[in-house]
Amino acid sequence: MRLARMAAITVMIAMMGMLLTACTDNSNDNAAGEETAMTYQAATYQLLSASKARDAMNSGEPYTLVDVRTPEEFAQEHIADALLLPYDQIGSQAASELPDKNALILIYCRSGRRSEVAARELLSMGYTSVYDFGGITDWPYDTVSESN
Repeated sequence: MRLARMAAITVMIAMMGMLLTACTDNSNDNAAGEETAMTYQAATYQLLSASKARDAMNSGEPYTLVDVRTPEEFAQEHIADALLLPYDQIGSQAASELPDKNALILIYCRSGRRSEVAARELLSMGYTSVYDFGGITDWPYDTVSESN
Protein backbone atom coordinates (compact mmCIF):
# COMPACT_ATOMS: atom_id res chain seq x y z
CA MET A 1 0.00 0.00 0.00
CA ARG A 2 2.80 2.35 0.93
CA LEU A 3 4.60 1.61 -2.35
CA ALA A 4 1.43 2.34 -4.37
CA ARG A 5 0.99 5.65 -2.56
CA MET A 6 4.59 6.67 -3.28
CA ALA A 7 4.15 5.73 -6.94
CA ALA A 8 0.99 7.87 -7.16
CA ILE A 9 2.78 10.83 -5.57
CA THR A 10 5.70 10.42 -7.97
CA VAL A 11 3.36 10.38 -10.96
CA MET A 12 1.56 13.52 -9.69
CA ILE A 13 4.88 15.35 -9.22
CA ALA A 14 5.98 14.38 -12.73
CA MET A 15 2.69 15.58 -14.21
CA MET A 16 2.94 18.90 -12.36
CA GLY A 17 6.47 19.33 -13.68
CA MET A 18 5.30 18.75 -17.24
CA LEU A 19 2.43 21.20 -16.76
CA LEU A 20 4.73 23.89 -15.40
CA THR A 21 7.19 23.33 -18.24
CA ALA A 22 4.40 23.64 -20.81
CA CYS A 23 3.26 26.94 -19.30
CA THR A 24 6.73 28.49 -19.13
CA ASP A 25 7.38 31.61 -21.23
CA ASN A 26 9.93 30.56 -23.84
CA SER A 27 9.92 33.90 -25.67
CA ASN A 28 13.63 34.45 -24.97
CA ASP A 29 14.71 31.03 -26.27
CA ASN A 30 15.60 32.44 -29.68
CA ALA A 31 19.39 32.69 -29.30
CA ALA A 32 19.89 34.20 -32.77
CA GLY A 33 17.92 37.29 -31.79
CA GLU A 34 15.35 36.82 -34.52
CA GLU A 35 11.85 38.11 -34.00
CA THR A 36 9.25 35.48 -33.25
CA ALA A 37 5.57 35.63 -34.15
CA MET A 38 3.29 36.73 -31.34
CA THR A 39 0.15 34.78 -30.61
CA TYR A 40 -3.00 36.79 -31.35
CA GLN A 41 -5.52 36.88 -28.54
CA ALA A 42 -9.06 37.63 -29.63
CA ALA A 43 -10.68 40.73 -28.19
CA THR A 44 -13.15 40.08 -25.41
CA TYR A 45 -16.57 41.51 -24.67
CA GLN A 46 -16.42 44.65 -22.54
CA LEU A 47 -19.26 46.57 -20.91
CA LEU A 48 -18.74 50.24 -20.00
CA SER A 49 -20.81 52.54 -17.86
CA ALA A 50 -22.48 55.48 -19.55
CA SER A 51 -19.99 57.85 -17.90
CA LYS A 52 -16.98 55.85 -19.17
CA ALA A 53 -18.48 55.82 -22.68
CA ARG A 54 -18.98 59.59 -22.51
CA ASP A 55 -15.39 60.00 -21.32
CA ALA A 56 -14.24 58.03 -24.38
CA MET A 57 -16.36 60.25 -26.63
CA ASN A 58 -14.89 63.39 -25.07
CA SER A 59 -11.27 62.16 -25.10
CA GLY A 60 -10.50 63.55 -28.53
CA GLU A 61 -9.69 60.09 -29.87
CA PRO A 62 -11.62 59.00 -32.99
CA TYR A 63 -14.52 56.63 -32.40
CA THR A 64 -17.68 55.36 -34.08
CA LEU A 65 -20.89 55.48 -32.07
CA VAL A 66 -23.31 52.73 -33.14
CA ASP A 67 -27.01 52.53 -32.25
CA VAL A 68 -28.28 49.00 -32.89
CA ARG A 69 -31.99 49.65 -32.37
CA THR A 70 -34.70 49.84 -35.01
CA PRO A 71 -35.06 52.85 -37.33
CA GLU A 72 -38.27 53.80 -35.48
CA GLU A 73 -36.52 53.82 -32.09
CA PHE A 74 -33.63 55.77 -33.56
CA ALA A 75 -35.97 58.41 -35.00
CA GLN A 76 -37.66 58.83 -31.65
CA GLU A 77 -34.42 59.39 -29.70
CA HIS A 78 -30.71 58.74 -30.13
CA ILE A 79 -27.32 60.03 -29.09
CA ALA A 80 -25.99 62.75 -31.40
CA ASP A 81 -23.71 61.54 -34.22
CA ALA A 82 -24.72 57.89 -33.76
CA LEU A 83 -24.70 55.58 -36.75
CA LEU A 84 -27.87 53.49 -37.03
CA LEU A 85 -26.96 49.85 -37.65
CA PRO A 86 -29.76 47.57 -36.40
CA TYR A 87 -28.36 44.59 -34.51
CA ASP A 88 -30.02 42.09 -36.84
CA GLN A 89 -28.08 43.62 -39.76
CA ILE A 90 -24.64 43.61 -38.13
CA GLY A 91 -23.50 40.48 -39.98
CA SER A 92 -24.47 41.79 -43.40
CA GLN A 93 -23.69 45.51 -43.00
CA ALA A 94 -20.68 45.76 -40.67
CA ALA A 95 -18.05 45.43 -43.38
CA SER A 96 -19.44 48.34 -45.37
CA GLU A 97 -20.48 50.55 -42.44
CA LEU A 98 -17.52 49.78 -40.15
CA PRO A 99 -14.59 49.08 -42.49
CA ASP A 100 -11.79 49.57 -39.91
CA LYS A 101 -11.76 46.52 -37.64
CA ASN A 102 -9.30 48.25 -35.28
CA ALA A 103 -11.33 51.43 -34.80
CA LEU A 104 -12.88 52.25 -31.44
CA ILE A 105 -16.56 51.30 -31.59
CA LEU A 106 -18.99 52.35 -28.87
CA ILE A 107 -22.29 50.52 -29.11
CA TYR A 108 -25.71 50.88 -27.45
CA CYS A 109 -29.38 49.94 -27.78
CA ARG A 110 -32.45 50.52 -25.59
CA SER A 111 -31.75 48.35 -22.57
CA GLY A 112 -28.45 46.56 -23.27
CA ARG A 113 -29.54 43.18 -24.63
CA ARG A 114 -29.24 43.95 -28.35
CA SER A 115 -26.02 45.93 -27.89
CA GLU A 116 -24.43 42.93 -26.17
CA VAL A 117 -25.51 40.62 -29.00
CA ALA A 118 -24.18 43.07 -31.59
CA ALA A 119 -20.91 43.69 -29.72
CA ARG A 120 -20.23 39.97 -29.41
CA GLU A 121 -20.99 39.47 -33.10
CA LEU A 122 -18.58 42.26 -34.10
CA LEU A 123 -15.89 40.71 -31.90
CA SER A 124 -16.47 37.33 -33.53
CA MET A 125 -16.04 39.02 -36.92
CA GLY A 126 -12.57 40.24 -35.93
CA TYR A 127 -13.29 43.75 -34.63
CA THR A 128 -10.80 44.50 -31.86
CA SER A 129 -12.01 47.55 -29.96
CA VAL A 130 -15.74 47.18 -29.34
CA TYR A 131 -17.28 48.56 -26.15
CA ASP A 132 -20.92 48.09 -25.19
CA PHE A 133 -22.35 50.72 -22.89
CA GLY A 134 -25.80 49.22 -22.54
CA GLY A 135 -29.01 51.07 -23.17
CA ILE A 136 -30.11 54.57 -23.91
CA THR A 137 -32.49 54.20 -20.97
CA ASP A 138 -29.39 54.47 -18.74
CA TRP A 139 -27.85 57.38 -20.69
CA PRO A 140 -28.19 60.48 -18.46
CA TYR A 141 -26.77 62.87 -21.06
CA ASP A 142 -28.27 64.73 -24.01
CA THR A 143 -30.04 62.93 -26.84
CA VAL A 144 -31.61 64.10 -30.08
CA SER A 145 -34.60 63.06 -32.15
CA GLU A 146 -35.30 63.37 -35.85
CA SER A 147 -38.06 65.86 -35.07
CA ASN A 148 -35.49 68.27 -33.51
